[in-house]
Amino acid sequence: MASLDILDRATTSPADARAAFRSGRVEPTAGWSRGYAQANILALPREDAFDFLLFAQRNPKPCPILGVLEAGKTTGPLLAGGDIRTDIPRYTIYRDGEKVDEPTDVMEHWRDDLVTFIIGCSFTFETALQDGGVRIAHIDQGVNVPMYRTSTECAPAGSLSGPLVVSMRPIPAAQVADAVRITSRYPAVHGAPVHVGNPEELGIADLARPDFGDAVTIPDGHIPVFWACGVTPQAAVMRSRPSFAIGHAPGHMLITDARDSDYLIP
Repeated sequence: MASLDILDRATTSPADARAAFRSGRVEPTAGWSRGYAQANILALPREDAFDFLLFAQRNPKPCPILGVLEAGKTTGPLLAGGDIRTDIPRYTIYRDGEKVDEPTDVMEHWRDDLVTFIIGCSFTFETALQDGGVRIAHIDQGVNVPMYRTSTECAPAGSLSGPLVVSMRPIPAAQVADAVRITSRYPAVHGAPVHVGNPEELGIADLARPDFGDAVTIPDGHIPVFWACGVTPQAAVMRSRPSFAIGHAPGHMLITDARDSDYLIP
């Protein structure tokens, strides 16, 4: 497919973005459909859905639920006219906690007992950061956002437990307070950072080796800033080993019809 420059991606409507991914475009979604909220997904069998709902309630920072599609449903208000099985650029398939596939659609894996959770994503507040003069390293460098498992444990719920996963953005020291202030106004998409500075305090040994996504160059004078990440539910799947689950590939999000401003607290 023909390439899109950064401006084209930014001005593409959510419906057109989803159509592009449905047609086979595969790339991380940071910078797409400027002004519209992006989301993580996790689909679980009905028998595991309550445990995850409780897990999310106990861990709202990494697992802020924006919507739920009932068992077998493939569309809803956040993706009007869309299809949760095809409209994300890449997915992950888990069986007994092991990742077995990363397809570009999940039609052949879909089951009518799957409940899909649509979970807030920090890509949503990146527009506000950019509007505030804060540059986003992974967008500037053309790579996926770096994400790391931490040594911080989430509160368990039923059969589910797992570590907190964080995303990292290097921020100029003079702008860290701005980044905290801006993102704190978006609690439904992870909100303020969970940590600023030394990654070893989170149990992260090497920023150049993320667990998910890609490493970014950290310029002199920049400080690593860490936000709770919606890959946390997939880390819980890997730890807790439910029989089956579908997630998004990290950094490859559902672009919703909701506006970023829908989740802004004045």
